Amino acid sequence: MMVEPAPHQNITTDAELRQYCDELAQAESIGVDTEFVAEHTFRPVLCLVQVAAAGRLAIIDPLGIDDFTPFWETLARPGHVTIVHAGRGEVEFCLQAIGRFPAGLFDIQLAAGLVGLEYPAGYCTLVSRLLGDSLSKHETRTDWRRRPLTPRQIAYALDDVHYLHPLQATLEARLAELGRREWMNEEMAAWEGEIHRAATEERWWRVSGNANLSGRGLAVVRELWRWRQAEAQRRDKPPRQILRDDLIIELAKRQSADVKHIQALRGMEWGRLRSQITEISQAIQRGLETPEKDFARRAYRDVPPQLAMLGQFLSSALGSICRQAHLSPNLVGTPSDVRELILYRTTAASDPEPPLLARGWRAEVVGRLFEDFLEGKKAIRIGDPMSEHPLVIEPVQGNDE
Repeated sequence: MMVEPAPHQNITTDAELRQYCDELAQAESIGVDTEFVAEHTFRPVLCLVQVAAAGRLAIIDPLGIDDFTPFWETLARPGHVTIVHAGRGEVEFCLQAIGRFPAGLFDIQLAAGLVGLEYPAGYCTLVSRLLGDSLSKHETRTDWRRRPLTPRQIAYALDDVHYLHPLQATLEARLAELGRREWMNEEMAAWEGEIHRAATEERWWRVSGNANLSGRGLAVVRELWRWRQAEAQRRDKPPRQILRDDLIIELAKRQSADVKHIQALRGMEWGRLRSQITEISQAIQRGLETPEKDFARRAYRDVPPQLAMLGQFLSSALGSICRQAHLSPNLVGTPSDVRELILYRTTAASDPEPPLLARGWRAEVVGRLFEDFLEGKKAIRIGDPMSEHPLVIEPVQGNDE
């Protein structure tokens, strides 16, 4: 069946983009989405930008435009709301291009979690649940670098912004009804902060499998990660295509910069790695020579068995508490966040900053309640096992509070 895209403006040249941005600058709210390909390069390749503003839709083709800066500058200029869904990609493109965030960010996925919908909820799910429409997702595996785009692909891309404004209006109303507009502002600020840190800080600790390594082993991981990042950027390849995580971890466990020992590791004999053994050896040696005072700090703390069991119990209670408060448990916190709160309240805290569940709106909802549990001020019991909310929270008898 032939699919015709909705009426829209098609922007393919620098001159058209500048003119469109002059018009876009007058909009009070701008819905934006992007299509990109990230599998083959160091950074994602921006292939398409879709915009909904002032009741009109537009498709911008960055592959034919030399200077895309005017669009990001317009998006970052104060005076409007920028509406996105799971918009980390859009925000990162803007940050990389001009060093600033889009103005007035409102992510409908985050907002949905704050009013009790599932988190993270897909765009089609939110359109269906909040607006009653259904969308086709037949183009999710499209290679957006190829031209020309078909009418079906364009229609799919436009759908991704067509509903952003009504979704935002619906969620704004629910946030206001629940008194959570400030929570949304707090969440967006934290989200922007995390994106900025991810763009500016080293993320070597995300190499999977490093949990049981010694300080020396972590130092080797850090140096191998740094080499991999530099090489990936130089060759414009995804980092894991340069050196896999599992190989980094195994090299860190062996703690040997001897070329023969490195070559003997299964997986190191393939492709270009064979010609880069010397560079890998040098990176390992830098890790081995790292002074102990400069060892990388672990991104986690060991949890005593009894506190780990308590964390499992409170993590289960978290779901019930959040559902009663019309919040998505996945947005509020993870089991790891619960364990961090328990450690913070039951051991000598070495971190100057309170954990996630002890800050902001999360402290209001669960943080202080969990502290009451830990201090014996409140208890949980089972009420009606068949009810929607079977857990009952009540003060402990004999407690003045």
